[in-house]
Amino acid sequence: MKEAEIKKTVRENYGQIAQNKGSCCGPASSCCGGSVVEDISRSIGYEEGDLTSVPEGANLGLGCGNPVALASLKEGETVLDLGAGAGFDCFLAANRVGEKGRVIGVDMTPEMIDKARENANKSGYKNVEFRLGEIENLPVADNSVDVLISNCVINLSPDKPRVFKEAFRVLKPGGRLMVSDITLLKELPAFIRDSIAAYVGCISGALIKDEYIRAIKDAGFREVEIVDEAVFPVEFMANDPTVGAIIDKITIPMEKVMDVASSVVSIKVQGVKPN
Repeated sequence: MKEAEIKKTVRENYGQIAQNKGSCCGPASSCCGGSVVEDISRSIGYEEGDLTSVPEGANLGLGCGNPVALASLKEGETVLDLGAGAGFDCFLAANRVGEKGRVIGVDMTPEMIDKARENANKSGYKNVEFRLGEIENLPVADNSVDVLISNCVINLSPDKPRVFKEAFRVLKPGGRLMVSDITLLKELPAFIRDSIAAYVGCISGALIKDEYIRAIKDAGFREVEIVDEAVFPVEFMANDPTVGAIIDKITIPMEKVMDVASSVVSIKVQGVKPN
């Protein structure tokens, strides 16, 4: 798949999600709001207070972890969120860094940026801003960020090493990286690996776990560590409409779906930019 084609498809699909018209990485109903989204969020590490402290509509159920909880944010820090979506993690971070802090959310989907800005305005967030841009070419100054977070987004990039190099560039010396993402324990079958639909579903674009960690280290980060890891829930994959379309098209037996699911893991990774 060509990089331009991947980005175009991802942008279009997530634009539809922002307008409640499309599917995503989670279960089929996870983009539709309501208790299903909240249940998913609880299952991946969000507390009840997290769910009630952000603007309505900010949580679209798109994540695979809670990077904010693990980032140990401090009052007054500047935080950057890669792939901010409707702003869920940005608003949680803003609550932690306070009025003296600042949160920047970057997303390449105009509809998501519009939704995030609307959420910020209606709830009076003054310390959050959202910028349209690609995570491979961040619209952020060098050495300007204390903490960089991302939630199930880097796997969608066709150039992940570039993303981590950009993350390293914008972080201040001593700055911290904390990302939740989808990785693989083994290579995927070709019919999934070559599928645009599976790419949008956060599956075929994922790296082997060791390659993912190596890309972070190669970018210059130190103290790189996986702080949590879990097999991606089988029901998430089986109920994901993008995956369902692949299953229906190629008539894959469920045992093969289960085998693929067992190789997909959600990890939370931290690293530090050396002083």
